[in-house]
Amino acid sequence: MPSPVPLPGADATPDVDRSDVTYRAWLKEAVRRVQADANRSADTHLLRFPLPERWNIDLYLKDESTHPTGSLKHRLARSLFLYGLCNGWIRPGRPVIEASSGSTAVSEAYFAKLIGVPFIAVMPRTTSAEKCRLIEFHGGRCHFVDDPRRMYEEAARLAADSGGHYMDQFTYAERATDWRGNNNIAESIFRQLELERFPVPAWIVATAGTGGTSATLARYVHYMQYDTRICVADPENSVFFDGWTTGEPEPVCEGGSRIEGIGRPRMEPSFVPGAVDRMMKVPDAASVAAVRALERVIGRKAGGSTGTGLWSALKIVAEMVAAGRSGSVVTLLCDPGDRYLDKYYSDAWLAEQGLEIGPYAQVLERVITTGVWPE
Repeated sequence: MPSPVPLPGADATPDVDRSDVTYRAWLKEAVRRVQADANRSADTHLLRFPLPERWNIDLYLKDESTHPTGSLKHRLARSLFLYGLCNGWIRPGRPVIEASSGSTAVSEAYFAKLIGVPFIAVMPRTTSAEKCRLIEFHGGRCHFVDDPRRMYEEAARLAADSGGHYMDQFTYAERATDWRGNNNIAESIFRQLELERFPVPAWIVATAGTGGTSATLARYVHYMQYDTRICVADPENSVFFDGWTTGEPEPVCEGGSRIEGIGRPRMEPSFVPGAVDRMMKVPDAASVAAVRALERVIGRKAGGSTGTGLWSALKIVAEMVAAGRSGSVVTLLCDPGDRYLDKYYSDAWLAEQGLEIGPYAQVLERVITTGVWPE
């Protein structure tokens, strides 16, 4: 075996002959490093959310916060880097640019550093300070825009001006991930449920930023011929729910989502509405109430997207209780709450945003204790 080839940094020669021996050696080593990251990473845990035994229903959270970069987006970033490298799009010395509101950028900064290329994250100016710190910790640079709708064009412009690669997670998320298996998130969930009393869940609840995770889950379920249904929970200031319910191909909304990492002002190419069985629109105050309830119940802080999914999962649980159905429901713990202490865990931020979580907290308390969803 040849010895590992050092990866050049930002000062490498920008013009690369793709048939050149040096470039091919760089490419092989870059792919090896990304694949090695997956090989040395254990799978993420499947946590139980306690429910009364008499309901005969099990609720689980797939804890994606335990990845090396702390979120569900670690899987996506790894797939995107392998996709970009194997397509010849990511080249030595040239920057990788991404339009991201946080967690994807954190994970992509990690992989960019791993293979020795610069990384720039284009993000809304309102992105949490902790996410910005993590991007910079992994060697990335933050480039802010005031209007979230301009992220795409600004990222493309930076790539064109620098000769770099615009990763474009919103287009490539669903195609970079192997939805048939290869230890993707869907295959992992079903493997971990094998010894549970309800090994095939009645529902899996996801949230949508790119739409890639829900596409992977839904495609895998159909491919494996499971009876599991897929529900996508959508926050305020997002068009996925509207596009799914109306069939309109290009719905738009003003402003950006307050729930970082999910919700988009346009229908993203990676969102596959035809593969999804159900969608729910979740108020932002309900998402915040749900993550605070999660901390009370299992002692774990999580980000707002986890709350969006948990709210919908508990509503499905209540529907199953009312119908006398047994089974299991799975949702995702997408990232840790310590990234959002100045937002979802800050009463001052809630007041500033005009969010009143009290009524939603009462709904959750009733559902968790009685299984009844208020009319």
